Amino acid sequence: MSLHSKSNASGESTNSANGWREKWWRIVDMKVGVIPVPIYIVLFLLIAAFTATGKVPSDLTMSIAILSFGGFFFMQLGRWVPLLGLMGGAAILCFVVPSAMVFYGIIPPPVAQAIDAFVKSSNFLYLYIAAIIVGSILSMDRTVLIAGFLKIFVPLFISSITAMIVGTLVGMAMGMSFQHSLFFVVLPIMAGGLGEGAIPLSMGYSTVLAQPQNEIFAQVIPVVMLGSFTAVVICGFLNVLGKRYPKLTGEGRLQAGLLNVDIKGKNAEAQPIDRAMIATAGITIVTFYLVGVLAQRLFDFPAPITMLFLIVIAKLAQLVSPSLEDGGREVYAFFSRIVTWPLLFAMGISYTPWDSFVSAFTVQTVVTVVSTVLTLIGTAFLSARLVKMFPIDVAVVVGCHSGQGGTGDIAILTAANRMSLMPFSQIATRIGGAITVTCAILAFQHMA
Repeated sequence: MSLHSKSNASGESTNSANGWREKWWRIVDMKVGVIPVPIYIVLFLLIAAFTATGKVPSDLTMSIAILSFGGFFFMQLGRWVPLLGLMGGAAILCFVVPSAMVFYGIIPPPVAQAIDAFVKSSNFLYLYIAAIIVGSILSMDRTVLIAGFLKIFVPLFISSITAMIVGTLVGMAMGMSFQHSLFFVVLPIMAGGLGEGAIPLSMGYSTVLAQPQNEIFAQVIPVVMLGSFTAVVICGFLNVLGKRYPKLTGEGRLQAGLLNVDIKGKNAEAQPIDRAMIATAGITIVTFYLVGVLAQRLFDFPAPITMLFLIVIAKLAQLVSPSLEDGGREVYAFFSRIVTWPLLFAMGISYTPWDSFVSAFTVQTVVTVVSTVLTLIGTAFLSARLVKMFPIDVAVVVGCHSGQGGTGDIAILTAANRMSLMPFSQIATRIGGAITVTCAILAFQHMA
């Protein structure tokens, strides 16, 4: 063979190898969420193999694998359907469908048990909330931060009173008694979720009625879950409305200004992010969270609210350096863009019992719950102009008042594509819920 022929053969062999690699790289670059397709297939085989052994580990590595596998699948599925993706369908799929899959055995019991053990032992939910709250506040413009916190109470108060009246009247029109409509349907919706709302509410009711607390809690939990689901759907539609009418929304801002989180950062192009500062921000976030946990243990005050107040004070007093703010911004961006989907999947498995959820779907309950949540969100939308705020963003925040606690906030804000509103949603959920529970128990004592 001539030298020229050998050269051609060598060139063709190199081109063939490069062509094969490029085809393979294109396959690797195809992703389900953030997971390359080949890795996704391997994950499926690994999870199936562990399941076949009868015991799935509940440690961090296996939990990351399972939650990523399920969370990003439903995220991708929700976004593939055009209209469903716009109205927050990905968030709905991520926590509703897994709940049904666990109940009907489609997700094998060893897998569900492993995820349930991990989520409840690791406090994964509260780490996420801490990262979103602290990271988003670090990224806000301090000059308008305090105005947003003070103003949000106006539409929150007006909306809560209006929803309470309308929901009770609708319940009575559907054949319920006044007491049942108000105390067992309307007020539980706005009580602040399950742990901080439905449980203390049912304990108060059980003391007044001299009935077992678990029986009353069983009546309340389906209503809370249905109210949260309704808020997710409505806030998903609000996101669509915001795309159609941009003047109605700040896309994550409550009012004109720089109140929303700037994920890119003011100096993102001029200065590269210090990766060590991201770790510093992460430790700072954990520290604020642990202070909140200690406060809750000592004073029985909700940990997220303590954490929220402390980081707001630090921000307003300029105790946080610009570099730490940049690190917080990056932590926030990672958790809001990436961690949200595995977390929603985990919530569907561990915090959304399917049988309780579907038990609320009676005509009386559905009509009353939908009327209450729709009035709450609609009144917030209309009253936002009183305090010169964006109607859609205010409506989303107030909608969290009817959410399933922290899990509901995440689902609602994800469906609305406004995770930067998490600090304000905590006011609606935690403070609004605490006020609702206190007033409900006091009123129930006098009327029972």
